[in-house]
Amino acid sequence: MQEARDKRQEARSKGQEVRSKGQEARGKKQEARGKKEDNPASCILHPASCILHPASSVLHPASCILQPLSVTVVGLGLMGASLAGALRGKCARVIGVARRAEVVETALARGFVDEGTTDLLAGVREADVVVLSTPVRVIVQQLAEIAPHLRPGCVVMDLGSTKKEIVAAMERLLPEHVQPLGAHPMCGKETSGIDVAEITLYQERTFILTPLARTTPDTLALGVALAEAVGAKPLVLDADRQDYIVGTVSHLPYLLACALVATADATTSKDPAAWKIVAGGFRDTSRVAGSDVTMMLDILMTNRDHVLAAVRECETQLRRLADLVAAGDEDALRDALTAIRNTRKEMFP
Repeated sequence: MQEARDKRQEARSKGQEVRSKGQEARGKKQEARGKKEDNPASCILHPASCILHPASSVLHPASCILQPLSVTVVGLGLMGASLAGALRGKCARVIGVARRAEVVETALARGFVDEGTTDLLAGVREADVVVLSTPVRVIVQQLAEIAPHLRPGCVVMDLGSTKKEIVAAMERLLPEHVQPLGAHPMCGKETSGIDVAEITLYQERTFILTPLARTTPDTLALGVALAEAVGAKPLVLDADRQDYIVGTVSHLPYLLACALVATADATTSKDPAAWKIVAGGFRDTSRVAGSDVTMMLDILMTNRDHVLAAVRECETQLRRLADLVAAGDEDALRDALTAIRNTRKEMFP
């Protein structure tokens, strides 16, 4: 019996030691956070200040900038969960926010996040970086919701496919002590949701950054570091310029894919042989027609002018080719198709 009492006493002593170490660690964390808040305009470290033990190598600058930061990703679908998973281990912690508890549970189970919550405000309140990964018009709404609850020096980014409305909302809604930075990674799939998320999604993909006039060089550097940390290639563009370009190279292809599927359905769907004949070309060309409709509606409605301009130019080009076919002008058609083929080779050598 005496031996049992001795063991219980020993266990209590170890428990007190563990709690003491935990309190000491929390104290150091609070002290570090306090020092950072002394200078709210800066929430990133200089790369030179992040060097490992002499036995190790010097950290990559991207890792150095992100290492002490707490990053909250709001929206754990394909893009958000993939980003969170790719960032995990490269910053102090990754917090995931989703509307549904089962999505949070999946993110935790798959190791995409360190912590998760369905409470938006609780998720962003202590974050150094907040990344909004929801549909474009939802992002605008969330900016208004989180603005009063963000800590000084916090950087707010987004992953929306259109930028002009988002950066305007950032300028209008975010307080001066919060730093804004728009972003649009050029990657994704025709499928959506956390079940198809993967941490390699961003590797070797262009990651567009759209700073505002008030975005500081340090904040832009943080955005570059975040893009590089997930394996992407950062590219800085003006918001309207990005919307103009993606209206043609990203949003127009979605409408063309939808039109192709609708055309095939209207003309051949009654023939049972049609879907046996469909080959890879049709599947590849129509692939993005399977994209999430809610997401695409937000994109099209917030980039209407540029998308419609691209559609009109596409109609002109298609009519030109159709006229050559109708005229039976084989030489002119050959020249036109050869020129287009060569242009495509230049785009994708």
